[in-house]
Amino acid sequence: MFGLTFEKILLIGIIAVFLLGPERLPHYAAQLARLVKQLRDLANGAKDRMRDEMGPDFDDVDWKKLDPRQYDPRRIIREALTDEDELKGQSATVSRAVPNPDGAYLQRKRAKEAATLPAPFDSEAT
Repeated sequence: MFGLTFEKILLIGIIAVFLLGPERLPHYAAQLARLVKQLRDLANGAKDRMRDEMGPDFDDVDWKKLDPRQYDPRRIIREALTDEDELKGQSATVSRAVPNPDGAYLQRKRAKEAATLPAPFDSEAT
């Protein structure tokens, strides 16, 4: 939870004992326990309220399908640009992107080179 290991929690507890002292520590520990309980009740209340407002559809929703971490923009674009029949035969492996030979750097470099060349002369132009 939040990347806290047992050692880190123990270190925070030892620092709290020194900073707060033995007289005030039980009071602050009780306050922390109340805060954690209130946060847990708040989260459960929000979940219950969502279930009440959505009705029976709440249990039917596949929440894993709505997880934004599962979407790979490269795969979405690839599927949109290619036929579905071609994708069925391919495995779901991730491949490294091949650098574009006409990347942005080369395009800028060519544009600078073209800007230094003299304009073409057309003898038939008016």
